[in-house]
Amino acid sequence: MVPCSETVRVIGGTFRGRRLAAVPGRSTRPTPERVREALFSRLESRYGLEEARVLDLFAGTAALGIEALSRGAAFVACVESDRAALRVLRSNLSTLGLDARARVLPEDFRRALSRLEEAGERFDGVLVDAPYGRGLTEQALQSLTGGRLLGNGAWVAVETSSDEETQERNGCLCKVREDRYGDTKLTVYEWEELC
Repeated sequence: MVPCSETVRVIGGTFRGRRLAAVPGRSTRPTPERVREALFSRLESRYGLEEARVLDLFAGTAALGIEALSRGAAFVACVESDRAALRVLRSNLSTLGLDARARVLPEDFRRALSRLEEAGERFDGVLVDAPYGRGLTEQALQSLTGGRLLGNGAWVAVETSSDEETQERNGCLCKVREDRYGDTKLTVYEWEELC
């Protein structure tokens, strides 16, 4: 695991090699580079990211959302409630000139999802990297299955600790892949309209 006081690199696309600031201390856990590389290789090969609209839940420093933008996503909505993380997140977006392609929702993910639904927003994919072991990943998946934010074929990529259980199915979300990298597990779900 990368210490949180260090910077994190963008690993692919337009901003490859650019450094992102990280939140000092241990309140935010950056996704290791090899895990990000594996995740985005899978997403690009299966779904493509070009012109995608992506929702980054529990965005932290926005490293995952920025990685998606760097690889061709048109827009990312970053949801984060921690004040220290929000300062770093906004700074990272601004430093890379991505303010026009991103929206920051500084609130609890449940409230943010509700507001996005009310506004009629739709996303091609969702990145979920909740704090480990608090049940927030399951709550986020439940919230996504109940709404209208995703359409047929949309993906949801979830990062959890390797010992956390992930369901095969969550409403219209069906697990299509799961991989372990040390103490990290990546699970990809796909939205099936006729579930």
